[in-house]
Amino acid sequence: MSEIERPIERPWALMRHHAGWADVFHVESETGDSITGFYPDRETVGPPVSYSTRAVLARYPTMEAARAAREEAVGEWRKHDAAVREAEDKLRQAEKAREEAWLGCLRDAATRG
Repeated sequence: MSEIERPIERPWALMRHHAGWADVFHVESETGDSITGFYPDRETVGPPVSYSTRAVLARYPTMEAARAAREEAVGEWRKHDAAVREAEDKLRQAEKAREEAWLGCLRDAATRG
Protein backbone atom coordinates (compact mmCIF):
# COMPACT_ATOMS: atom_id res chain seq x y z
CA MET A 1 0.00 0.00 0.00
CA SER A 2 1.25 3.43 -0.80
CA GLU A 3 0.95 6.28 1.62
CA ILE A 4 -1.67 8.87 0.68
CA GLU A 5 -0.09 12.28 0.16
CA ARG A 6 -1.80 15.07 2.04
CA PRO A 7 -1.21 18.76 1.58
CA ILE A 8 1.31 20.13 4.05
CA GLU A 9 -0.52 22.55 6.33
CA ARG A 10 2.58 24.53 7.30
CA PRO A 11 4.88 24.14 4.28
CA TRP A 12 7.16 27.08 5.10
CA ALA A 13 9.95 26.69 7.62
CA LEU A 14 12.76 28.71 9.04
CA MET A 15 16.07 26.86 9.07
CA ARG A 16 19.08 28.04 11.07
CA HIS A 17 21.67 29.57 8.74
CA HIS A 18 23.96 31.00 11.43
CA ALA A 19 23.51 32.59 14.83
CA GLY A 20 20.88 35.29 14.54
CA TRP A 21 19.71 34.43 11.04
CA ALA A 22 17.38 31.85 9.54
CA ASP A 23 16.66 30.99 5.91
CA VAL A 24 13.15 30.48 4.56
CA PHE A 25 12.69 26.88 3.39
CA HIS A 26 9.75 25.41 1.44
CA VAL A 27 8.83 21.90 2.58
CA GLU A 28 7.75 19.76 -0.36
CA SER A 29 7.51 16.46 1.50
CA GLU A 30 8.08 15.10 4.97
CA THR A 31 8.28 11.92 6.95
CA GLY A 32 8.23 11.48 10.70
CA ASP A 33 11.89 12.43 10.99
CA SER A 34 12.89 14.29 7.83
CA ILE A 35 11.80 17.08 5.51
CA THR A 36 12.63 17.66 1.85
CA GLY A 37 12.34 20.93 -0.02
CA PHE A 38 14.21 23.98 -1.27
CA TYR A 39 15.29 27.51 -0.37
CA PRO A 40 13.26 29.92 -2.54
CA ASP A 41 15.39 32.97 -1.74
CA ARG A 42 18.66 31.54 -2.99
CA GLU A 43 19.98 32.73 -6.35
CA THR A 44 20.05 29.23 -7.75
CA VAL A 45 17.35 26.89 -6.58
CA GLY A 46 18.95 23.50 -6.99
CA PRO A 47 17.56 20.05 -6.51
CA PRO A 48 15.52 19.42 -3.35
CA VAL A 49 17.51 18.83 -0.18
CA SER A 50 16.59 16.77 2.88
CA TYR A 51 17.17 17.49 6.55
CA SER A 52 16.27 16.02 9.89
CA THR A 53 13.15 17.62 11.31
CA ARG A 54 15.39 18.79 14.18
CA ALA A 55 16.88 21.37 11.77
CA VAL A 56 13.57 23.23 11.59
CA LEU A 57 13.36 26.24 13.89
CA ALA A 58 9.67 26.94 13.23
CA ARG A 59 6.92 26.26 10.65
CA TYR A 60 4.47 28.67 9.00
CA PRO A 61 1.46 28.46 6.66
CA THR A 62 2.83 31.03 4.17
CA MET A 63 6.14 32.37 2.92
CA GLU A 64 5.11 35.85 4.02
CA ALA A 65 4.48 34.64 7.58
CA ALA A 66 7.90 32.96 7.68
CA ARG A 67 9.64 36.09 6.40
CA ALA A 68 7.76 38.34 8.85
CA ALA A 69 8.64 36.06 11.77
CA ARG A 70 12.29 36.05 10.69
CA GLU A 71 12.40 39.86 10.54
CA GLU A 72 10.73 40.18 13.95
CA ALA A 73 13.22 37.69 15.42
CA VAL A 74 16.16 39.62 13.95
CA GLY A 75 14.85 42.68 15.79
CA GLU A 76 14.72 40.70 19.02
CA TRP A 77 18.28 39.44 18.39
CA ARG A 78 19.52 43.00 17.84
CA LYS A 79 18.04 44.19 21.15
CA HIS A 80 20.77 42.14 22.86
CA ASP A 81 23.72 43.38 20.80
CA ALA A 82 24.92 45.95 23.35
CA ALA A 83 24.78 43.45 26.23
CA VAL A 84 26.69 40.90 24.15
CA ARG A 85 29.38 43.47 23.26
CA GLU A 86 29.66 44.43 26.93
CA ALA A 87 30.01 40.79 27.95
CA GLU A 88 32.62 40.20 25.24
CA ASP A 89 34.61 43.22 26.51
CA LYS A 90 34.47 41.85 30.06
CA LEU A 91 35.57 38.45 28.81
CA ARG A 92 38.55 39.96 26.95
CA GLN A 93 39.52 41.88 30.11
CA ALA A 94 39.25 38.73 32.22
CA GLU A 95 41.32 36.76 29.70
CA LYS A 96 43.98 39.49 29.70
CA ALA A 97 44.08 39.47 33.52
CA ARG A 98 44.41 35.67 33.50
CA GLU A 99 47.25 35.84 30.96
CA GLU A 100 49.06 38.51 32.98
CA ALA A 101 48.65 36.48 36.19
CA TRP A 102 49.97 33.36 34.51
CA LEU A 103 52.99 35.17 33.07
CA GLY A 104 53.63 36.88 36.41
CA CYS A 105 53.57 33.53 38.18
CA LEU A 106 56.04 32.05 35.70
CA ARG A 107 58.38 35.06 35.99
CA ASP A 108 58.22 35.00 39.79
CA ALA A 109 59.07 31.31 39.80
CA ALA A 110 62.02 32.00 37.49
CA THR A 111 63.45 34.65 39.87
CA ARG A 112 63.04 32.32 42.87
CA GLY A 113 64.76 29.44 41.10
